[in-house]
Amino acid sequence: MAGSLNKVQLIGRLGADPEIKQMVNGKSVARLSIATSQSWKDKSSGERKEKTEWHRVVIFNEGLVNVVQQYVKKGANVYVEGQLSTRKWKDEATGQDKYSTEVVLQGYNSSLTMLDSRNSGSNSNLVSENKSSLPNDNLNQDNSELDDEIPF
Repeated sequence: MAGSLNKVQLIGRLGADPEIKQMVNGKSVARLSIATSQSWKDKSSGERKEKTEWHRVVIFNEGLVNVVQQYVKKGANVYVEGQLSTRKWKDEATGQDKYSTEVVLQGYNSSLTMLDSRNSGSNSNLVSENKSSLPNDNLNQDNSELDDEIPF
């Protein structure tokens, strides 16, 4: 189908250590649970609100699985790029169809980048010590200036 695109980009933190499993064909697969958060100031109360979304990420790329297994741990800040995929299975207890939507990293259209600083030591999971390597990260803006209301 021409003109379609299935691409997901996430920057977030791992909620648990990666789960590495062997598939029937002998290759490894990694499963990650990544949290992304959105925060805003409530118009009526003025208090700070936050909403966290959890994303299931499955990595079939053997090279990325090896990197995840060796270097990525709970709390790590990562950038992932992959495709959405929905699986369907039958719940054996109830006989009902179940669905799970995941971000799949497979093939050349996928990537994983670790955003935590390499030299932040054993406390690399602390938010106050983490700085991502994203552009415009060093703008030296006061965070209070960024507390504008969401326009929708």
